[in-house]
Amino acid sequence: MQMNDLKLSPIIKEETTKERVYKEVKGAILSGRISPDEIFTEVKLAETLNTSRTPVRESLQDLLKEGLVISIPRKGLAVRKVTAIEMEQIFLLRKSIESEVIQKLIDRITNEQIHDLEKICSQQVEAMNEGDEVSFITFDQEFHLMLTRFANYELIEQILLNLHNLCTLIGLQAVKKKNRMTEVLAEHREIIDALRQKEPTKAAQAIIAHLAKTSDSLR
Repeated sequence: MQMNDLKLSPIIKEETTKERVYKEVKGAILSGRISPDEIFTEVKLAETLNTSRTPVRESLQDLLKEGLVISIPRKGLAVRKVTAIEMEQIFLLRKSIESEVIQKLIDRITNEQIHDLEKICSQQVEAMNEGDEVSFITFDQEFHLMLTRFANYELIEQILLNLHNLCTLIGLQAVKKKNRMTEVLAEHREIIDALRQKEPTKAAQAIIAHLAKTSDSLR
């Protein structure tokens, strides 16, 4: 019997404790279960999660790098607070960068890549129907980063990733607004339509309008 004839199922890699801790803590931050006013420690989290300190320490290091938590000397850690002036700068940068990126992308985007963007919209619909706001925000972030990835702008992708992580901290506030998730989906589809029609000005206007509405929903 040939090896390919063996009726075996592939081994599915199980999540490590560190990966589970990371998802749980990040989910708690994004959903507001850990308040920005609350100071917590590695020891406290390990006790609450009933696990050792090592995976907690490794997870917190990742969250510190992402800018989702900050270290408070001699006290512990806290969820990063994003100020109004920081938000103003974040959206100013995003509008400037993303509108330029999408115009550069117009001539090189493929039908397969457009399909990938549509697939993210479908995943957002599922998340919205399930009331999963955290997943909705995650897919939203991936939608925007994917545009930069398609343009092969790796440096800009890293810059945007830092901005998106800060936006994620208050993103839940935006999608909790009535009908905002439905609006986001419609705005994403307008962006996709402009890309499909190869209209750079329309694409840039669509992404600027989308970011402006998101910014307004946070006020």
